[in-house]
Amino acid sequence: MAEKSWSFSQAFRNFFSGPELITDETWDDLEVALITADFGPEIAESILDELREQVERHRVTEVKEMRRMLQDAIEERLATFDPTLHLSERPAVILVVGVNGVGKTTTIGKFANYLQAFDKKIIVGAADTFRAAAVEQLATWADRAGVAIVKPQQQGQDPASVAFQTVQKAIDESYDIAIIDTAGRLQTKGGLMDELGKVRRVIEKLAPVSEVLLVLDATTGQNGLAQAEAFIEHAGVTGLVLTKLDGSAKGGFVLSVQENTKLPIKLVGQGEGIGDLTGFTPHVFAAQLIG
Repeated sequence: MAEKSWSFSQAFRNFFSGPELITDETWDDLEVALITADFGPEIAESILDELREQVERHRVTEVKEMRRMLQDAIEERLATFDPTLHLSERPAVILVVGVNGVGKTTTIGKFANYLQAFDKKIIVGAADTFRAAAVEQLATWADRAGVAIVKPQQQGQDPASVAFQTVQKAIDESYDIAIIDTAGRLQTKGGLMDELGKVRRVIEKLAPVSEVLLVLDATTGQNGLAQAEAFIEHAGVTGLVLTKLDGSAKGGFVLSVQENTKLPIKLVGQGEGIGDLTGFTPHVFAAQLIG
């Protein structure tokens, strides 16, 4: 099977439009498709072993039945982790973290828009004060989403103080949810993690942190995960947000990232528009993956 620049579902439309009966070549093609889609060799092998056992036990001979079994197997694995956002506190404070370039600031604007559909009063805090462009970018997205924003009062203001002011305003003015943008890069990783720790400690003087969401760019696959390991290790991450899933050949990364990090995917972005961020539903996503 020649390597092609497919989306994952296109790859499987090709695969399942082939011969109707399962052959040795079927298994070879399926293995290539799974690895091409960035499941990773270990997870691909595990899924293949599971499918082989089921096919043999149930004496399945048709590829279309194998397709249903594959979708069920992927859905079951995706559903191992709970994608529920925990936002019961008032205000619910959400820290959004991730390396620069993954779409973190854009995601916050989309997330605020998504939450407003549930009649939530939202405020965002521009605590990525190390990048002047990040503050203006967040202000643009906050305006698009129609939500309030707290910006630094002067250039280079301490990020923790911006976060504190945001949460204080959320408390004083009865906001339901406060979403805090954070820096994605400093001079050293240690410095960045220390800064995030300080932001959290300052916030927790006012309110508990409900979620720490790590934004990952799905198109970078395993490389993006390696870049984000410091956040997972030090930032108290509670869930993942995957951006840029539209048209990606990295669909298998969705399952791979959960199993590798032991963290649930809570939100997925599949486009550039403000409405293109949704909650994560394993059943729906497994169906999209298989196509």
